[in-house]
Amino acid sequence: MSRKVTGIGGIFFKVKDPDATKSWYAQNLGLNVDRYGTAFEWRSTENPDQKGFSQWSPMKEDTSYFEPSTKDFMVNYRVENLPKLLEELKRNGVRILDEIQEFEYGKFVHILDPDGHAIELWEPNDEVYDQLTEGRTKS
Repeated sequence: MSRKVTGIGGIFFKVKDPDATKSWYAQNLGLNVDRYGTAFEWRSTENPDQKGFSQWSPMKEDTSYFEPSTKDFMVNYRVENLPKLLEELKRNGVRILDEIQEFEYGKFVHILDPDGHAIELWEPNDEVYDQLTEGRTKS
């Protein structure tokens, strides 16, 4: 069996005031935030010279980004070979919410789990993401 999920790509959650939430986390827990939240920077165990990122983002409680899910959070999973994984998910009857979208920092698609949680799958381009990320929290 090939690897599917390789790690957590991000956590997105609904809050009343994203800026106040980011400020609270910056002041009390030391997160270095930008307009999106923070990107936790880490190193690959297989290739310690390679950086990876996990995004943390509070979002307005009325965001439609998680729809059709009505849950208050969404997890983003880092994956390899998203097109191949998407084919397998379709064969398994997984509810696919959209088509793969490609950006310079990676490919994305959204699915629902059996409990109605929106899941974002991300095949990252960490080199480009590294150049775009302003707020980052390092270990």
